[in-house]
Amino acid sequence: MGREEQIISERTRKLEELRKQKINPYPNRFDKNENCKECLDAKLGKKVQTAGRLMTKRDIGKIVFANLRDGSGEIQIVLQEGKTSDEMRDFLKRYVDIGDFVGIGGEIFKTKTGQKSILVKKIEMLSKSILPLPEKWHGLQDKEERYRKRYLDLIMNPEVKGVFEKRAEIISAIREFLIKKGYIEVETPILQPIYGGTSAKPFESQLNALKMKVYLRISNELYLKRLIGGGYEKIFEFSRDFRNEGIDATHNPEFTLMETMCAYADYKQNMDLVEEMIEFVTKKVLGTTKVKYQGKEIDFKRPWKRIKMVDAIKSFAKLDAEKMSDSELKKKLKELKIELPVFKRGIAIENIFGALVEEKLIQPTIVYDFPVETCGLAKPKKENPFYAERFEPYINGWEIGNVYSELNEPQILERYWKEQESMLSKDEEAQRMDEDFLNMLKIGMPPTSGIGIGIDRLIMLLTDSPSIRDVILFPFMKPQEEE
Repeated sequence: MGREEQIISERTRKLEELRKQKINPYPNRFDKNENCKECLDAKLGKKVQTAGRLMTKRDIGKIVFANLRDGSGEIQIVLQEGKTSDEMRDFLKRYVDIGDFVGIGGEIFKTKTGQKSILVKKIEMLSKSILPLPEKWHGLQDKEERYRKRYLDLIMNPEVKGVFEKRAEIISAIREFLIKKGYIEVETPILQPIYGGTSAKPFESQLNALKMKVYLRISNELYLKRLIGGGYEKIFEFSRDFRNEGIDATHNPEFTLMETMCAYADYKQNMDLVEEMIEFVTKKVLGTTKVKYQGKEIDFKRPWKRIKMVDAIKSFAKLDAEKMSDSELKKKLKELKIELPVFKRGIAIENIFGALVEEKLIQPTIVYDFPVETCGLAKPKKENPFYAERFEPYINGWEIGNVYSELNEPQILERYWKEQESMLSKDEEAQRMDEDFLNMLKIGMPPTSGIGIGIDRLIMLLTDSPSIRDVILFPFMKPQEEE
């Protein structure tokens, strides 16, 4: 029998002994009056009643020291001969193991070394742990195991919780900013009969009740625009989206976008709003606009650099994409080992930008005027319809958002979607025709601009997290192979 099997066997025996003594090892409730932090802040002599998980236990005969942890922190508990009943001390020694949840009653005092602690008068089993925690000194170091068993990661590496507390603060700050600007939060469908709003491969399923195919949303954009057509003027949503694509340091199949729609605005107004919002969030959460990310200092302070896509290619890659012929663009794509399902000049330019420029945009930068072929849902520029009124904010070489003046001409969109549907056999990310959305546009939607921000990537930047899996509590993981 291995060491772990011995521990499980011993703890199971204790569990049965408790039950024989009519002690419930899993009671329904416990009156917790103070958390660990409040106990540490309390005056000496104060009677307290708290609860948490036992993290250490040290028995030196007449006195037992242990550490209790809850969501607020950790405090030492002490069971001392003559001050704690023999029954309570015996209970802790015989039945309580590291990892157990216990309820504690006692009073605040200081040990001889000056450590504020709880002198235990009462102890109660709240949840008997059968499986042992990872070894104290080795802990849970394997990254894959930490993501797979986040509950263990949070127990053994409590600092991890700080990242997710920051995540909640960041989302709260975005919400506060937008509500102050007059935006209303809405909710749109996750299950959709037609996926749309961007180019991506969806997850599909079957709705048995109606005997129809449905999709997990790849974007909430078309539903937000339906609401603008219906009379809303400023709306936003934190949208859980799903794309059946690759997994890497900045991509997870399930992720969070924050999307807005604002009637009567264009993409230039939203350039200002994006800068203002992210600067506000950074100051609110971190108290500064300067952030250290993986050894680099990034300053979110406005104004950000703004540059046209073709000018960025000219500046960073020394290529004049506007003057390059189609054959020259094809040659460049071949050099970069980029294959397109169907060659289009605008798509080629965007791919060259992605390969040669993106990673060099470390400080916050707004790249604008994308080729119109890269986004059929954006308005073409009046002065030069080869380009669209679209921009993306880049930070640390990542695209963290997508913004454009929304196309509201149904005839143009219908032609684009027909062309996209004809490409489905060659391009699995091609978009679908949405007749209901076209119907809304034919009834009429005012000039509108929307913002999409990748929340997970923004949180990575503001918490110095190297992987998207560090900022999602339960990232998608490949199933563990059985030994």
